[in-house]
Amino acid sequence: MKKYILGLSIAAFTISLSGCADFLEEPVRAQQNLDDYFKSEDECKQQITGCYQSVFFDDWWQIQKFYIASDMCTDDMWMGNTTQDPGEYRDLAHYTGNTYNAGNACQNFWQYRYKGILRSNVAIEQIPKVVFENESLKKRYIAEAKFLRAFHYFELVRNFGGVPLVLGLKLPSEITGIKRATVEDTYAQIEKDLLEAIPDLPKRSEYDAMDLGRATKGAAQGYLAKAYLYQGKYTEAEPLLQEITCRGEFAGGREEYELLSDFGQVWDIDQRNSTESLFEVQTNSDVSYNLGIRIPIVCGSRDDSGWAWGLPTSNLERAFQEEKPVRETPEEQLNEDYRLRWTIIKNGATKVYGDANAKNPYVISPNDHKSPRVSRKLYIPVEKRPTPYDAPHIPLNYRLLRYADVLLMYAEVENELGHDDEAKWALNKVRDRVYLAPSTATGTELRNAIRKERRLELALENNRLYDLRRWKDDNGKSAICNVMGPNGTFVAYNKIGYDSDESSNQKENSNKGVNFKEGRDELFPLPPTEITLSGGSIEQNPGY
Repeated sequence: MKKYILGLSIAAFTISLSGCADFLEEPVRAQQNLDDYFKSEDECKQQITGCYQSVFFDDWWQIQKFYIASDMCTDDMWMGNTTQDPGEYRDLAHYTGNTYNAGNACQNFWQYRYKGILRSNVAIEQIPKVVFENESLKKRYIAEAKFLRAFHYFELVRNFGGVPLVLGLKLPSEITGIKRATVEDTYAQIEKDLLEAIPDLPKRSEYDAMDLGRATKGAAQGYLAKAYLYQGKYTEAEPLLQEITCRGEFAGGREEYELLSDFGQVWDIDQRNSTESLFEVQTNSDVSYNLGIRIPIVCGSRDDSGWAWGLPTSNLERAFQEEKPVRETPEEQLNEDYRLRWTIIKNGATKVYGDANAKNPYVISPNDHKSPRVSRKLYIPVEKRPTPYDAPHIPLNYRLLRYADVLLMYAEVENELGHDDEAKWALNKVRDRVYLAPSTATGTELRNAIRKERRLELALENNRLYDLRRWKDDNGKSAICNVMGPNGTFVAYNKIGYDSDESSNQKENSNKGVNFKEGRDELFPLPPTEITLSGGSIEQNPGY
């Protein structure tokens, strides 16, 4: 059996065939090599199943923990657990400048994203060689693999900048001396894969119910628009977002996506692949194959079977409280942003919305938690918890791209292009769902309103860090440089000590961000092991 590159570390090549949803509920088959594989449509289907499984892999430590870590690096989240040593993740979240430790904290994410790329490469190279009765199915499988490869590279470039581009099965000798591609070339490959995938991917409405969760044309358009947005390519992003939202030249078209009527439904464990979802991690509660997720345990209260890694800040809570509703919900008059109750659970809460069986009062002991708050989005109602609970089989689909994000991307693009009326249309659709007044702002004021809406609507969903990195503030700096650093707004906020529980619990120091260094910390360091394995051909990011 030949040996190929695996995550840029040398390892024997095998094909993993585990799955993770209705369309992925295939038994795990024996590992095989390419000499006796890819002979039938069914084997191609199984390989695509493995490609989807690589989005989150099997448990919390490959990808899920890093998603939480990215939010730990913002003003939205603390590391949180003050009873255990966070280890190397402290060097990421608190920007210590310890390259070795911070890089090691990135190792699993880097490695498993490249493993996902490898699986996609196998599919892209091998499936064209197989004879299919249904040629459109063959094209769809290849398009799904290209979509997933683009997804993995997008995840890498927004964390590390330009990365090595591995686009096929490579022998060790072929990978020797590989260098990092530029950011521009990495994005160019992402764009290429998505542009090639879009024509052969079905719309959401064209999939059978059992195939919901697979990559769709809308998902590929959404990620391509996001890739353009991250590069400031607003003109290129606009028609993609208009097609998804049925605006501009696409006005009057059939709507594939829409906002759920109630924000409380967005992360509901029973709202799988809803009309608001463009792409999400597929899960089920099968204990045998680790087809669920454990992230609700990782970030849950230690007083409620959780580990308390990744806790919402009081700074985020105050941002919600600044938004006052202007009309009543069907049930009551609110005095704070409706989303707050479905985003954050506080210590002592007498009600956890959506869970009549929650502990009352709900406990998040301040001495054991940097912030006495946990995520409601990832909270699992008691009656919905599988047994055993602390295991990678919680059937909560993790939302990766949803329609509210698309609307806010569209609002941002239209504002940047000077089309403020259209930007307000998109922004106000998101605001209206949570009973907030329509925005009447224009120009820079509207830009800031859109940015704040992204913070609140997408809070704790692995978006905040990347928004802060890409946004430019009026002083010309990336927004993250004005939030973190010795004079950063988040650092200044915690010096004042608005929240007594956060201030009194210094087992995690409240000075998070004070060591942020402009020119270094806009990206994460590459894992030092990967630099060593490359023989030095892969260079570290500047400043580390």
